[in-house]
Amino acid sequence: MIEEIMQAAMLYGVKDLRVEEVKKPKIGSGEVLVKIKAATTCGTDLKILQRGYLDRIIRVPTVFGHEWAGEVVDVGEGVVGLEKGNRIRAGNSAPCLRCEMCRRGKYNLCEDMLWLWGAYAEYIRVPARTVRVNVQQIPQHVSYEEAAIAEPLACVLHGADRAGIRLGDTVAIIGAGPIGLLHLITAKKLGAARVIISDLVEERLAFARKLGADGTIHAKHEDNVEAVKRMTNGYGADVVVEAIGLPVTWEQALRMVRKGGMVLEFGGCPPGTTFALSTELIHYGEITVRAAFHATPSYFRKAMGLIASGTLNVKQIITRRMPLKEISKAFDILENSKSDLKIAIIP
Repeated sequence: MIEEIMQAAMLYGVKDLRVEEVKKPKIGSGEVLVKIKAATTCGTDLKILQRGYLDRIIRVPTVFGHEWAGEVVDVGEGVVGLEKGNRIRAGNSAPCLRCEMCRRGKYNLCEDMLWLWGAYAEYIRVPARTVRVNVQQIPQHVSYEEAAIAEPLACVLHGADRAGIRLGDTVAIIGAGPIGLLHLITAKKLGAARVIISDLVEERLAFARKLGADGTIHAKHEDNVEAVKRMTNGYGADVVVEAIGLPVTWEQALRMVRKGGMVLEFGGCPPGTTFALSTELIHYGEITVRAAFHATPSYFRKAMGLIASGTLNVKQIITRRMPLKEISKAFDILENSKSDLKIAIIP
C-alpha cells in the first residue's frame, strides 16, 4: 500500500513542501497502525516551515503534522485495550516516566520525551510508549476533526492551570489565532468575568466576538497596553496570556497586567531570542510571570473529555477542509488568509 505524505524541508530559509509516495508503515510489538481520518493544521507546523524548530523535538526534512485522529487498522503483539476498528487519537508526546522531571510530575518536560510527528499522511505508526501512556479513544458522537483538536486544547488547559484563572477575573489575550481563541473559550468556562483579546486582523477579532470576547483591540490602530488599561480603569488585567510567540508581545504582556497579577507567556518565540524584564514592574508590582510548554498525558485526556461532553466547542475554529494533496496550498492559505484559522486535512 502506498501513502501520500508531506515532506518539509528548510533549505537556506526557503520553504520546500513536497507530496511524495512512500511505503505503508510497518508496526512492531506494542504498536498500532492508524489510518488518518483528519489532521488539523497548527501554528507550530507553520513555524517549522518558516524558521525550523528545536532539533530535540523535530528535525527537517521530515513528515510532520501532529494534530490527528483516525481508525486503528492493525495492532501489534502485546497491545492491550485497543483493537482494529477503534477510533483513536494520540498525543504527539510520550514521557519516559523515569527521568528526574517525570519523577517530579513535570511530564511535559521529560528529559527523554518520545515525540510523534507524521500526521499529514494516510497512515501513522503509533509507537509502543505512546500507545501505553497517551492514546485516547474517541466516542462515536465526536467527529475526527474535533478529536484532532484535543492536542492544542490540551496545551491550552495546561496553560490555563499555570495562569490560575479564577472566577471574576479579567483576562487579556494577545493574539486571536486558534490558540488565542481556545484560551478565550477556556477562560470563559473557568469563570472569567471579562476576556479582552487583541490582534492585527479584524476578521479574527470579529470571530473572537462571536465566541464571547467582551472586548477586542485592533492592534494596528490602537496601542494594546493603553487599550487594556483603559478597559480596566487604569489597573490592567488580572491575567494576561501571550498567544503569539514574539519577544515584543512577551514584553507587552508585562505592561498589560495589574499589580499582583499573572502573566502567562504561552507563545513559543523563535529559538535564540530574548526579551527584557522590567525590574520595576516585577518587583514593585509583584507581578508573577510564568510560561507554559506543551502538555502532559492527563491534559490530553481532559481535553478529549471536554470535547466529548460538549463543554468546549472546538468545532467552530475549523474554517476550511482540504485534501492531503493540496497541503502546500493549505499552508499558503494559513500564511496569507485573514479569516482562516484551522484547516482540516482529509487524506
